[in-house]
Amino acid sequence: MKTITICSSALFYKHVMEIKEQLEARGFVVLVPKTALSMAKTGDFEVLQYKTWFGDANDYHKKADYMLSHFDEVTKGDAVLVVNDAKHGVAGYIGPNVLMEMALAFYQRKPIYILNGLPDDSPFEEELKGMMPVILKGDLAQIL
Repeated sequence: MKTITICSSALFYKHVMEIKEQLEARGFVVLVPKTALSMAKTGDFEVLQYKTWFGDANDYHKKADYMLSHFDEVTKGDAVLVVNDAKHGVAGYIGPNVLMEMALAFYQRKPIYILNGLPDDSPFEEELKGMMPVILKGDLAQIL
């Protein structure tokens, strides 16, 4: 059975959990960020409650833990699916954390799927395209 690790901005975690269910129904094992699991348990997808480091710099250890634990999930998976909805007025938003996760998957020679198109005018367009992702255009059925 193929294991897919989903990567996305925390703002999209509700959508991530919906996609997780769809992929599991197709027989995939799906790994998601641990914050997405916490949010799903409580039903509260308000991102700022989890990003406590903005109010207390001593909490940046939590950010580090979130990043490292999801790097572990990327390593465990056979492929990465980037959920890149619109954020800050940018269609297909891919932020710095997701870029780092994609880079790890690329280095480990794992397939990278991107749910929506690439963002316009991204400062790292060259790197995104260089990772040779499969652009799904919203069609999860293209994931092999």
